[in-house]
Amino acid sequence: MRATIALAGNPNSGKTTLFNELTGARQHIGNYPGVTVEKKQGVYVNDGHKINIVDLPGTYSLTAYSLEEVVARDFLVNEKPAMVVNIVDASSLERNLYLTIQLMEAGIPVCIALNMMDVAEKRGIDINIKKLSSLLGVPIVPTIARKGKGKKELMDTVAGSFKETKPELFNISYGADLDKALDESEKKIRDANFLTDIYLPRWVALKYLENDEQIVKLGEKTDSSLSKEIKQIVEKVSVHLNETLDTSPEAIIADQRYGYINSILKQGVVTHHMGQNRLQTSDKIDKIVTHRFLGPIIMLAVLTGLYKFTFTYSEVPVELFEGFFIWLGEFATIHLPDGLLRSLVVSGIINGVGGVLGFVPIIVFMFLGLSILEDSGYFARVAYMLDRIFSFFGLHGSSVMPFIVSGGIAGGCAVPGIMACRTLKSPKERIATLLTVPFMNCGAKLPVFALLIAAFFIEHKAMVMVLITLISWIGALLAAKLLRVTIMKGAPTPFVMELPPFRFPTFKGIFIHTWERTWQYIKKAGTVILGISILLWAMMTFPSLPDSELKIFQQQKDTLTAAALPGKRGDIQDTKGSVIHSAEAIKLKKQRSLIDLQKTKEALRYSMAGRIGIALERVTKLAGFDWRTNIALLGGFAAKEVVVSTLGTAYSLGEVDPEETVLLSKALANDSGWSPLVAFSLIIFTIFYAPCFVAVVCIAREAGSWKWGFFSIVFNTTLAFGLSTAVFQIGSILGY
Repeated sequence: MRATIALAGNPNSGKTTLFNELTGARQHIGNYPGVTVEKKQGVYVNDGHKINIVDLPGTYSLTAYSLEEVVARDFLVNEKPAMVVNIVDASSLERNLYLTIQLMEAGIPVCIALNMMDVAEKRGIDINIKKLSSLLGVPIVPTIARKGKGKKELMDTVAGSFKETKPELFNISYGADLDKALDESEKKIRDANFLTDIYLPRWVALKYLENDEQIVKLGEKTDSSLSKEIKQIVEKVSVHLNETLDTSPEAIIADQRYGYINSILKQGVVTHHMGQNRLQTSDKIDKIVTHRFLGPIIMLAVLTGLYKFTFTYSEVPVELFEGFFIWLGEFATIHLPDGLLRSLVVSGIINGVGGVLGFVPIIVFMFLGLSILEDSGYFARVAYMLDRIFSFFGLHGSSVMPFIVSGGIAGGCAVPGIMACRTLKSPKERIATLLTVPFMNCGAKLPVFALLIAAFFIEHKAMVMVLITLISWIGALLAAKLLRVTIMKGAPTPFVMELPPFRFPTFKGIFIHTWERTWQYIKKAGTVILGISILLWAMMTFPSLPDSELKIFQQQKDTLTAAALPGKRGDIQDTKGSVIHSAEAIKLKKQRSLIDLQKTKEALRYSMAGRIGIALERVTKLAGFDWRTNIALLGGFAAKEVVVSTLGTAYSLGEVDPEETVLLSKALANDSGWSPLVAFSLIIFTIFYAPCFVAVVCIAREAGSWKWGFFSIVFNTTLAFGLSTAVFQIGSILGY
C-alpha cells in the first residue's frame, strides 16, 4: 500500500509550486466530498517507490475559521497521512511557524520544508537550520521550490521518517489561568474518553478554549452534558480574563504561541546581516501599485491589458474553432438526409456544443493572464485596494476578480468568474458573489446589446455601452448588499490578507494552473450544454405543424412555380456545361424561400417553446415583450448567444449569425411592436436575468447545493423583470 503525505502551509508559501515540482503531470484535481474546495493529488516516485501526495488548501491555522481550514484539518485527522510536510517561508519564519506549532500540538508527524531560502538570503536573513530542527524536534530541509532545489533531499527525509516512532506529545504553557483550565478539561475528557478516538485530549480542551465551532458542535452531539461542563470551565476563565486583563482565551493562546516561536528564534536561530532593514524591491513596487491615487489607475490599466490580451490573441483561435464547427455542421448537413436526425445533430448538438467550446481559446488566454497575475502576487494588491468599497456592499476585496473575469470589463465569461470565487473564505460572501457576478456583461450578452444598439441607439452607441457597463456594476453591488442584509446577514469578513512579495511566475506553474482550470471548464461546459441544447432544440421543434398546414405552404410554393413562365422556372446550361441562373429562377427561389421562412415562423409559434412564449405574453407585455421575444429569452436560459439567432428565426429571417445582425436590426426597427423604450427594457432584462445554464451548474457546484443554482434563476429573473417593467411603464407614462 502506498504511503500518503500531505503538504500544508500558509498561502503564498510556495506549497503549490512544490506540489507541481514533485508530481509534475502525475496529478489530478477534484473537490473534497460535499464542499467546493479543490482537492489536488499526485504521485512522487522515490527510488522506485511511489508516494501519494495531497496538496492541502493554504491555511494560516488549524482552528476552523474558514472552509479551507476545516478541510485541511479534517483530512489530517480522518485520513491520518504518514507525514505532513509543512512548507514554511524562510523569509517570514515567525508567521509561518504558527501553523507548525498547531500541527505539532495536534500530534501530527511533521517535516518542515524551509522554502524560499533564496528570498531569505536576499533579505539578509541567515537561519541555523540544524539548531531550529533540534529546538523544535522535527526534521527540516531547505528548499527553493520554484527552482526545484531540495525536493530530492526533502522526499528522502520524509521516506526515512515513515518508520520512526510516533512523535512525542508537544505542549505549550499558556499561563497559569489557561493551563489550569486546560488541565481540568483534559482530565474530564480523558476520563470519559470524550472524542479521544479522534483527537488528543489536551487538543480538544484547547479547541474549546479557542471556541472552535466545529469541535464544540461535535462535542455536543457526542456528550452534551460533558460538553456543557467543559464550556462552563471555559466561561469561568473567560470572564476572569476579561475582568482582570480585558482579553479573551483566544487572544492569549495566539500571544503565547507567538511568544514561544520568538523564544526559539532568539536562541541563535536567526541572524540578520547589515542592511536587512533596507526597503526591498517588492516594497518599493508596492509604494507605487497600492498608492492612493496611482494604484487604481494602474489597476485599471492592468485589468484592461488583461482584457485586451485575452480577446486580441484569442481572436484567431476562436475563428479556427468556429470554422471547425461550421465545417462540421456543413459536413453533417451534406451527409445526413433531411429530417429530424439532421436537425438534431446540426442544430441541437453541433451548434449547441460548438457554441460553448468555441469559447475555449478565450478561456485559455483568460486563465493564462490570470495565472500570471495571481502567481506574481498582484491579485493580492487588487483585493487590498478595493476591499473598502466592496466591504460597504457586504463583499470582500477578493470579490473584485470574479467580477472582472465575468465581464466587468465587457467580454468576459461568468463560468470562470464563478470558479474564481473559490478564493473567498467566507461562505456568505462567496455565495453573494456567486449570485451577482452573472450580472456582468459577458461575451455572450454583447451580440444582444450590439443588435439593439444598432437598431435603436446607433447615434449614441458608445454612450449606451458605457451606461450598460455602469448599470451592471451598480446593479451587482446593490444586489449583493440586498442579499447580505436579508438572507445572508452577517458582518463582512475582516480584510486579513498577506501581501506576498512580487515574484516572477514559473512557466511550469503557469502552464499547470492554466490547464487545470481550462480542463475543468471543458468538462463542466461541454457536457452540460449538450443536454440543454438537445432539450432546447426539442422544445423549438415539437410539436410540429399539422400536415394540413404543411400542405397549405406546399400548395403556395407549387402555385408560384406553376405561375412562372414555361422554360424559365429553373436553371439552364451553356455549351460548356456551366449553370446559368435565369432571372426568373432567382426570383422564384426567393419567393419560395419567403414561404419557407413563414413556415418556420409558424412552426416555431406552434412548438412547445412558441406556446410557452405566447402564454407568457400576458405577463411580459408589462415589460414590453411579445411572444417572439419571450422565445428568444427562453433560449437565453441555455446560452445568451441563442437570443439573437432565435429572434432571427422568429422574425422570419432564418438563422442569424450573432455577428451579422444588420438585417435583424432593420426588421426590429421597422416593427410596430418595437421602440427605443422596448429595446432599453430588453437590455435591462438581458443584463440581470438568469445566468446561462452552464453558469447555473457552476453556481450549484461551487455553492455546494443545487438550491443556490435554482435561487440564482429565480432571484435574477425576478429582479430583471421588475426592473424592466419599471423602465417600460415609467417610460410609457413619460411618453417615450
